[in-house]
Amino acid sequence: MSVLTIDVGTTMIKSVVFDDQGTEIAVSRQATDVLRPHPGWAEQDMDAVWNAVVFTVRNVLSELTDPVWLVSFTAQGDGAWLVDDRGRPTGPAILWSDGRAGDQLTAWQREGVLDAAFRRNGSLTCTGMPNALFSWLAAHDPDRLARSTTSLTAAGWLFLRLTGVRATDESDASAPFLDHRTGDYDPQILDLFGLSAYRRLLPTVLGEEERIAEITPEASGQLGLPAGLPVVMAPYDIASTARGVGVVNPGQACSILGTTLCTEIVRTDVDTSGEPSGINIAYRGRERVLRAFPTLNGAEVLGWAAHTLGLAGPPELAQLAFRSEPGAHGLMFLPYLSPAGERAPFLDPRARGSFWGLSLEHTRADMARAVFDGLSLVLRDSLAAARTDITELRLCGGGANSDAWCALIADATGVPTARAGDTELGAKGAFLTGLVRSGAESSMHSAATKYVRMRSSWEPDAERAEFYSALYEDFLGWRTIAREAGWRGGAVWRGSRGCRQTPARPATPGTPARGVVGIVPVHPVPVRPSALRSDAPDAAGPALRADDGSLTTPPRPGAASGPPPADDGIPRQGADAVLPAAGTTRPAVGVRPTSDTTVTTGPRAPTAPGGTRV
Repeated sequence: MSVLTIDVGTTMIKSVVFDDQGTEIAVSRQATDVLRPHPGWAEQDMDAVWNAVVFTVRNVLSELTDPVWLVSFTAQGDGAWLVDDRGRPTGPAILWSDGRAGDQLTAWQREGVLDAAFRRNGSLTCTGMPNALFSWLAAHDPDRLARSTTSLTAAGWLFLRLTGVRATDESDASAPFLDHRTGDYDPQILDLFGLSAYRRLLPTVLGEEERIAEITPEASGQLGLPAGLPVVMAPYDIASTARGVGVVNPGQACSILGTTLCTEIVRTDVDTSGEPSGINIAYRGRERVLRAFPTLNGAEVLGWAAHTLGLAGPPELAQLAFRSEPGAHGLMFLPYLSPAGERAPFLDPRARGSFWGLSLEHTRADMARAVFDGLSLVLRDSLAAARTDITELRLCGGGANSDAWCALIADATGVPTARAGDTELGAKGAFLTGLVRSGAESSMHSAATKYVRMRSSWEPDAERAEFYSALYEDFLGWRTIAREAGWRGGAVWRGSRGCRQTPARPATPGTPARGVVGIVPVHPVPVRPSALRSDAPDAAGPALRADDGSLTTPPRPGAASGPPPADDGIPRQGADAVLPAAGTTRPAVGVRPTSDTTVTTGPRAPTAPGGTRV
């Protein structure tokens, strides 16, 4: 008999079936749209999400011969999926990536509210969390709140449609309101944000043992499933992915190399000390906490770099990058390209990216390498913020398909890395959770030991690890300079409306001049010895010299030789956002499929040894 799992991502819904050995035997996917009616907004049609679930479930069931005995699901977290007393949406879902509440977040940060809330439950608010969205709606759309009776998440919406139960699980409730000691909402945190009047919108928090219910006759009819099947609500996607890669015990850690570079470490207690950063997710009642650092910058940075350098996509970017040496001949990249800034392991809505130390000696390969180095140092930065010793970092998501990047991350963090053998790891985590909640397995530890399979591993090279330790200090130094400069660059052209002037930072006498490319002022900066190449300039020549020695000019946006990034403004979200794992049919970032729906059945083909797919 089989287990049906559902993974409700931001731009892709997946239904995955596992056999009794924990092997994926069928997968169906359906793309969904992120609506952006105004700059910074990110919304979804809640009924469209449910319809995509129905479609993928029916598709995947048509490929099966064995009956399904259990349904377990995971979904994107945060946001506000508001419904009325009949369980109907009062408007589109506001997503985790929505940035409309940025001004409120800045005010809370200035007033010390964010710090005070972090000291209570260990989670730092970002713009897409319910508290920020409630505050924005109260000021700009109070009628929406008045018509709503419950604020769900994507998982809560799916649980309501499947079982008729209005609830959330502890992982989704963790940020920003949960009291980890009681497993319920903290009234003092509600008071801190001035949101006590909206306690009525918060759904019941279900503990680890309570998140199972029977499917309703209506849902079973729509999905084509037998009546009375048990349905399990697993933790939301990043926590389910951690389970799917076998990170279930204290001290274990993983990093998701997808749209978000999310580093997660299992702990036994909530860490509220140090500079506020990241979130603490209830992972197993009061016994386990997942310390997570979900960044706003990940795979989209690779897609941007590939397009900017005139490449077809991230795989080609990786092939180019690893022709350069560690440190990219002294070129540093701060990878904060999200228009919403950054949220982990530090919070700054104004954060912007930049190249530091650029000169005519640098090549396209150096620029590509600097991008991979910068993203890898973000993972090191998250591990440093976690302040927890680990012995292995398990890697997953589309980026983990690259052997070269997995090896680089081992060097950049100084920690051995390993890659899982499965592809749909969020769904795999839902599968494991379903087995435990249904009683088929006694614990998450036993389920992970039995069903999680690691495929490859990498040890840090001692010399390179020492080099990246020094480079990390340079990375922090450049970031400090960028923050002090206000991140943003020069004047912004407004056409006939004029322009906004942002003065450049003056030159510092006596410092070697190097260019800074990005959205920060171009000004001379000191170059630290640990980041400089020690040899003479090679024959590669100017920054845009091709590998055959000819000069090339990257095409302007819209004229790339390879397929351009998607122009719909939709961020690619999920653990497989960089590139599909072996055996799937998803395109690289920036390449639109000819059909928004794929169905894959049977075992996944193995990754070719030594491949550098990203």
